[in-house]
Formats: sequence, C-alpha cells, structure tokens
Amino acid sequence: MKLNLEPKIEDPDGFYNQLIRLHDGLSEAQSLELQSRMILLLANHIGDSEVLSEVMRIAREPFTE
Repeated sequence: MKLNLEPKIEDPDGFYNQLIRLHDGLSEAQSLELQSRMILLLANHIGDSEVLSEVMRIAREPFTE
C-alpha cells in the first residue's frame, strides 16, 4: 500500500491556522489529549489498518536512525 502524500487540502494555510487556533486556551496536557482524540477519530474514519500502519511508519521516519 502506497500512501498518497500529494496535497489534497484546498486551503492548507487556512487549515493550519484553524488547527493552531484549536489549541488556544488549552494547557499542554489538554493540547496533547486533543491531538490524541483527533488522531483516533481520523483513524476510525480511515478504518484501513494497512493505511494506518503506513501513516505511522512515515510519521516515525524522522525520529529513527
């Protein structure tokens, strides 16, 4: 399974700003919980374990030697 990494968000800057504003007024712990909740909701929406495994592999790449 090859993950589609091509940009698909119509307004990436607007989405990024919305994502940043979502954390306004939250503590660091609340922001981490919010991010975890979003990840789980999106993972459930995707629902394909192969795709999700590929997402995790790619996300981890910068932190592996």
